[in-house]
Formats: sequence, structure tokens, C-alpha cells
Amino acid sequence: MKETKAIVKTLPLVVVAIFLIGVSINMFLGPHHIAAGGVSGIGILVESVFQIDRALTVLILNLLMLVLTYIFLGKPVFINTVIGSMLLPVSLAIVPEVMVTTDIFLSVTFGSAIFAVGVATLYKIGASGGGTTIPPLIFKKYFGLNTAIGLFVTDIIIVIFNIFVFSMEAFFYAVLSLIITSIVMSYIETGIKRKTAVMIMSQAHTEAIKQTLLHDLNRGVTVFGVTGGYTDEQKNMLMVIVSNQQYQSLLQTIKGIDPDSFVIAYNVSEVHGLGFNYYSVV
Repeated sequence: MKETKAIVKTLPLVVVAIFLIGVSINMFLGPHHIAAGGVSGIGILVESVFQIDRALTVLILNLLMLVLTYIFLGKPVFINTVIGSMLLPVSLAIVPEVMVTTDIFLSVTFGSAIFAVGVATLYKIGASGGGTTIPPLIFKKYFGLNTAIGLFVTDIIIVIFNIFVFSMEAFFYAVLSLIITSIVMSYIETGIKRKTAVMIMSQAHTEAIKQTLLHDLNRGVTVFGVTGGYTDEQKNMLMVIVSNQQYQSLLQTIKGIDPDSFVIAYNVSEVHGLGFNYYSVV
């Protein structure tokens, strides 16, 4: 009963995600003959060589993968995969095959980004479009092969076929598509609330820097007690989280107080609470 409720609850998101994948394939990548991995890429290749509709190819492959999923991965994985696997060929059949733009670079860029949003949405709710994601899961379970490596190898093999079916140019665009998809998915999966964490150490002006950050810049400050590795001297280190846009202003403020201060900055993927949220403009 709980599984049924969970499926019903996530079904609208699955439908939207699969629709986005269909749009990316039929309106952006497919019209320019870019097979950028996955069963949809195989569908584009097969359609070009044998004139078999890509939706039919995807349906056959996904049915085969569903059988393997049930046999080797069990019922829970099968349930999470079956809806997406069946909806993907439907989406490819329903979404019109039109060329939105004749500029291939724009098509690859936007098509890959849309594809990434669709796939990342499925991942976030524990669903899948099936297809070539299944064999790596099987190899992971029985042979310990990393799924990321398995997916990468599978996609690379499909992408290489662009050279023989289409052209070397199509191959390079397919590689570009994989890169864009990977970057966009990474941002979606690790969060879009990206900030800069700044660690500050000063010999004699730590307190002045702290007060400036608290009162002039209105940012919260965390104070760490640290020990010098060479001198064993006890010191305080400050940490502050700012938006990427604020970093240069913050750095100038710190250097204005102590030009010799030691500053380390690194990116953090998400920050929640304590004044940080999606709608903040900091």
C-alpha cells in the first residue's frame, strides 16, 4: 500500500521529467543526428541506419532491460524503473520531431541541459528511465563494478558510433552533449545554493576583522581555535559564508584591515538556514 501511494505521489514528476527528455531528443538532439548515449542515443542511430522509429527501438530495449531488472535486481528496483521505462518511448512517440533551431551548437547546449534536468529529476525521486542505466547496476551488484564507470563506458561506446553512422563532427558534438549534461546534473544534484566559504587568520587583527564582518557586512562568523603546526601557538581562525558576488568585496575589506592576513576560500554547494535560502540576494 505504501509503495502504491509513493508511486502515485511521484507520478506527476516522472511524467514531467520523461516529457523533458522526449523534448530534448526529438526537438534538439535528434534533428541534428546527435546520439549522446543512452537508449535514446541508440534509437537515433538505429533510426538513421535501419529507418526504424526511435520510439519503437527504445520500447524494445527498455522491455528487455525490465526483464533483466526483475531477474537480477529484484522487485523494488523493477517497480522504480518500470514507469519511466514505459513512459520514455511514449514521450518519444508523442513529442513532435521538429528542429527548434538550425544552429547545431544551440541545439546541443539547450537539448543537453533539458535532458539533464529530466534525468536529474528522476534521480531525485528515486525513479529511472531504464535503458542503459540497468546493466551497470547489474555489474555493480554481482561484480562490484562502479556504476559511474559502467555508465561512462556504455555512453562512450554509443557516442563513438556517431563517427561511423554520421560524422566526426557529430561525434564531437555528442561528447560536448555528455559534458553539458554532466555539469548541469551535477549542479542540480548538489544544489544551486552555491556560496563561498572563507577561512581567515590574522596575527594581530582577528577581532577587528570579526567585528567588521558582524556589524559592517552583516554576516555571521564562526570562530575556531587552531594550533600552529610549527610554533604550537594557539590562534583563532574565522569562517564566514558569503555569496560568490560578495567574495571580492569581502576580500578587500579583510586586506584593508590586515594586508598580511591568511585567507582560504572554497566553494560550497548548498547553504541552508541562518539567513541563507533560495530567495536571498546575498
